[in-house]
Order: sequence, then C-alpha cells, then structure tokens
Amino acid sequence: MVTLTIDGRTVEVPEGTTVLRAAEKAGIKIPTLCDHPHLQPFGGCRVCVVEVEGLRTLQPSCTLPVSQNMVVRTNTPKVLAARKFVLTLIFSDRNHFCPYCQVSGGDCELQNTALDMGMTHWDYQPAWKPYPVDASHPNLVIDHNRCILCRRCVRACGELVGNYTLGIEERGANSMLIADTGVPFGESTCISCGTCSQVCPTGAIIDRRSAYQGLEKKTESTRTVCVQCSVGCGVEVLTRDNRMVRILGDWDATVNGGVICKLGRFDPLDDTRERVKTPMVRKDGKLQPASWDEALEVIAKTLKAHQGKGIAALVSPRLPAEAMTAFKSLFKEGLHAEMVTSMNGSGMASRLAAEAGVHENTLDVLHCADCVVTVGLDLYSDHQVLGFFIKRRLNTSTALVVMDSRENRFAEYARIALKPAAGKEAFALQALAAAIREGHNGTSGKFGELASKAGLSEAEIAKVADLIRKSGTTVFVYGEGLDENGAKALLEVVQQAGDNTKLVSAKGAANSLFAGQLGLSNSFNPKGCPTVFVALGDDEPSNALIQQLEGTEFLAVAASHVSRLTAMADVVLPVEMWAEQEGTYINLEGRVQKAHAALRPTEWVRSSTEAIMALGKLLDVPVSTDWQKAFQNHPSPVTLIGEPA
Repeated sequence: MVTLTIDGRTVEVPEGTTVLRAAEKAGIKIPTLCDHPHLQPFGGCRVCVVEVEGLRTLQPSCTLPVSQNMVVRTNTPKVLAARKFVLTLIFSDRNHFCPYCQVSGGDCELQNTALDMGMTHWDYQPAWKPYPVDASHPNLVIDHNRCILCRRCVRACGELVGNYTLGIEERGANSMLIADTGVPFGESTCISCGTCSQVCPTGAIIDRRSAYQGLEKKTESTRTVCVQCSVGCGVEVLTRDNRMVRILGDWDATVNGGVICKLGRFDPLDDTRERVKTPMVRKDGKLQPASWDEALEVIAKTLKAHQGKGIAALVSPRLPAEAMTAFKSLFKEGLHAEMVTSMNGSGMASRLAAEAGVHENTLDVLHCADCVVTVGLDLYSDHQVLGFFIKRRLNTSTALVVMDSRENRFAEYARIALKPAAGKEAFALQALAAAIREGHNGTSGKFGELASKAGLSEAEIAKVADLIRKSGTTVFVYGEGLDENGAKALLEVVQQAGDNTKLVSAKGAANSLFAGQLGLSNSFNPKGCPTVFVALGDDEPSNALIQQLEGTEFLAVAASHVSRLTAMADVVLPVEMWAEQEGTYINLEGRVQKAHAALRPTEWVRSSTEAIMALGKLLDVPVSTDWQKAFQNHPSPVTLIGEPA
C-alpha cells in the first residue's frame, strides 16, 4: 500500500492507483472530462491537473500514479487558473450553443464542470466554423460541433466493445472524430451497441429515441435485467411519466460491466406493438372484452373438461423463474397435461449435466482466455456481449477460432475459421480431441479420418489442436447451432484437454437455463391436444408456432401484446411485459438476478405468475412458485451464483 497526502488528508491506496482515484477514495472531487472509470486513463483534456509538491509543472491526476509520501494539492490558485484556461480553450474550439443542446441544463459534463468552477463565459471567441452533423446512423447522431475530442467514445468502442469503428483523424485543431476511414456513421462497421453515446460527456453523440425527451435528472431510474438473451446484462431503465425514455448499461453490473448490445439498448424502445389492455373472450366468433373472473372461468372450465384428455401448454423462457415454476406446477404436476414445454429452449446443457454434473464455467474465464473457440454460435448477431468480451482481447495475444457449418459473421475476427459439413460438427470435434491427444508429427492419424468425415482437412484440425496446446487457457463457447452429439463430443474435448480448458454455453433466451432445469425443453407438438394454453408474456410468436396452433379447438393465450396468436385465441389474458414485471432470472453462467419493474402496468394487466396462480385456484390445484426447489430437482451444468436481492 502507498500512503500520500491530498489537500491535507492522508490516503492509503494500493500501488499503481492514480492520484485521481486516490482523491475519489478520500472524497475529494477533481473535475474530469476525458476520464471514465471503465476506460484506460488517457490524460487528454488536462482538466484534472493537480499540483504535486516537488514537481515543477502541474500534473494530470488521471494518469499520474501515486507514490509514497506524495503531497498533492487539488485546488490551489495555480491549479484553478489552469483548469479555467483549459476549459476556455475547449469551449472556443467548437460551437457549443448550450441553449440548443439536448444535454444542456444538467446532463452535460462540460457545462457542469464550467458552472462548478464559476464560469459564465469564456474569453476566446471560437472561429464559428460550422462542423458537420452526421445523422446517417439509424440509432445515433454525431454532432461534431459539440465534440471536445476527449476520445471517450473512441476508447469505449475499442477497449469495451472491441469494435474499433471510431477513431480520430488529423492532428491538433484539425482533429476529427471519424467512423472507420471517414465514411458516414450509418455506413460504417458500427454494430449499434450505443456505448459511445453512453460515455459521451457532451451532446456530441446522442441516441435518436431519447434525445430531447428530458434530462436524465428528471427521469426515474430502475436497475434491472435485460431479458433479450441468456447473458442477462444489467441495465438501467430511465422512465418519465411511466414511459420508457432510455436504456443504459449498468456500470455496476457484474455480468456486463456497463456494455450492452443493440437488442438491449435500442430494440425495446422500438417496440410499437399494440398492448392487450383487457381480458378477451371469444363470443359469437369475435373476441370481446371481459372481466378477469369471466376469462379465467372459461379457461378453467375447458381445462377441467379436457383434463387427462389432451391439454398442451407452452411457456416463454423470457418469463421470470417464479412464473415458469408456477406454469409447470399447474400444467404438468397439477393437470398432468400431455405436452408441457417452453419456446426456444433446447435444454442441452441440462441434459448433459445429468451425466457430467457441473461442467460449465462462469463468464470470468472469457476475460483471461488465451484462446477462444466458438462452436455453432454467431456472436456477431447472437449474445453479442459475449462477443464484446472476446473481441476486446483480440488485440492482445488471445486467438479466436470459429467453427460453424453456417455462414458466421463472427468468423471475420477469427485467426482460424472452420466450416464443417452441416450436421458433422461432432466428427470435427472428435477429430480435434484425437489431434490434441495424438499430437501431429506429419503423419496421418485417427484425427485425419475423422476430419475427412467432417468435411475438413487434417491440416485445419491440426492447426487448431496446435493452437490449443500452446495456449495457457482455452475457452470453448457453444450455441444452439451444435446438436446433442456435437455437444457430447465437445464435452469430451474439454474433459480431455485438462484443467486449462473451460466451457461456456449460450442457452438461448433469458431463462432458457431454468427451462432446461425444469425439463421444459421438448419440442412443442400439440397434435392431438384440443386444448392449448400459451403463457407468451411479451414474446413474439413465430410463424411456425402460429401454424402449429391453427385449428386448435380451444386456445388460451396470456400475452402482453396483440399478435396473430392472440387473434386466433378463444381467451386472451393481458399480462405484464418485461419492464413491468418483477421476478428472478438465472443467466447462462448460473447467476441469480432480480428483475425490477421500471413501468407500472395498466389497471387490467396482471403478472404472468398471478394469472397462472389465479387459474390454479379456480381449478383447485395447488401451484408452487418455489423456483429454488424446482431448479435443484435436476443436476445443473453450472453452479448457482448469488441470490436475488
């Protein structure tokens, strides 16, 4: 530990800590602009300069490491004068017309810093040179007039997301933020994660949907869990007047550390589907508004009449664990329905756990991997945040191998891309296991034969095996593009390769792991079942599901939005969408997280759990929501981490 003095206070911090972080620990505020706690120190803006005893010039506190017995002063006249001069230069460099900026009045760090220092004007007139506004992007706008060249966006794009779309061209006063080689932002390699807009200290990068809808200080903030996939990123939902205004990545979230993808940040704000506002019961061929009691009575009466004679029930894995537990308790254990399963859940990891027990690792292994091999998973479009974790390490010595029989855009980042024949991935992985075991001495071994069966060359397999052998830690990440035989073969590779080889699987939807643990992972086949209940929540029904349910004798749907499925139903129950519900989510690594309601549902809308419980009460069937007990009834591929707060 290092001991230093800042403004007369003694502070003890670990070696390597910067003066800025040491001051923060001591509760001493030093103004910053280019600094961000989740980015590497840059030292570009010089707003955070401090005076250090024994040093001739002022020092940027964000990049200056502490030293033993260092004496720092943060608010001397010399320091304050230097900061005001720096701010004056920043303001005069571009066109900062604060009254016309959507972050002015509280959300602009540049304006706030100036006001904190008592500035009401700046002494140097800007050149009044107009700078371009790039509105070519579907989700973001770059206004170069407001850019202060702090490079937070550039660093976040590279260090956090690993995309390296943003950069700076030219030098000095000619410096400009650019996308790729200077193409319009909307035509660049940007993947619309929006991290740049979240770290921008001014109004230079704004997102289209939330712009000019009110300052963040005038919104309500709710920390909850994104339900777009099984990664389970922490998000901060900003609402105003019970309306969603903006979604931010939660910097304090253990899973994602602040980064989220387009699906989590922008897509929920684009949801224009019509809500189901009241219970509906089909009368005279048309869906008519009804009371909850009437709607539940119709469903209960039909379920009771068909009990043991053909009931099928389907649940969305986007629902909380409590709702899914209640669903299984009612339909499988209470009504003994013929078909009880979930949408989009393969349950492969849970089935492997029946033989292998806990065999997967936490996401931490991706942050220190020397080699990552993805199998049957395109992290360019699915589970993107896992892709961020991998891409941002590719500038180090980490190697990426992509194995997929399909077109896979993530292969663009790979050192080696393997494309086995469709359905032959198991042979490819068996070949890899044999190659690791046999080594490669220039003669064809067993793995050559297996590689041929997979449609790959012996050299391709040998190259990957060699890479894995030379890597300190290798992490395999597989997805739903890998069939069960392939998953078993992959497990064999991992088990054979030793302790330095880790395994993670992407499990589909937000609570797909839990669905697998409940045994709700069979393919849905309602054939022969005249009565079907679908707990859809806010999920989007697929065309395949709609086709499967056409002609169903009696269909009841608990849904938050109007869809072709609700239009076919005999009874529709209005339930909460993701931002309205409370409940438990277990992400792909087994982390238990609590979702909190950011919006209040309308009067007639209930939670999916309440709807199922009410149905059970009418049917006189005891319904359990004890998800912990349900989870532990089946061997798990992961160890549960934490409990909901």
